[in-house]
Amino acid sequence: MPERLAICPGSFDPLTNGHVAIMRRGLALFDRILVAVTINLKKTPLFTAEERMEMVRGSFPDDPRIEVAQLDGLLAAYARDKGAVAILRGLRAPSDFEYELQMAQMNRHLYRDLDTVFLASDADGSYVSSSLVKEVARLGGYVDDMVPAHVAAALHQKLRAGA
Repeated sequence: MPERLAICPGSFDPLTNGHVAIMRRGLALFDRILVAVTINLKKTPLFTAEERMEMVRGSFPDDPRIEVAQLDGLLAAYARDKGAVAILRGLRAPSDFEYELQMAQMNRHLYRDLDTVFLASDADGSYVSSSLVKEVARLGGYVDDMVPAHVAAALHQKLRAGA
């Protein structure tokens, strides 16, 4: 049976515990997950792409089934080039579904053999987004329980440096 590779794309600025949970759960469905750190031209990131990639690697230091790469182009073309069978996406709320369904349908249009698998986030973290984590942290709020410990340390350091 061929290896089942899923791509988990996102900006991960910063990586949250919700992202990590979706990736871990995805490993029960796929042989490997390629975490594709994207460049979103609509957003100004707090962390560089390399810093975000290191955050993901730091969350899975001993698991060779998780790979991390930067994605600058079209996800469907990237998935085809990598031989991926699916895109792995987390859904926090019903409002996420409309956008994610549209993206899934476009990706399938561009690459017929590509499915999108949606996993519902855990209810206790469904309100957490990277944008909200950054906003709360910038305003001095406690976010350390929403992100992995190494990400919390990087976030506090970056904000102390004036970012």
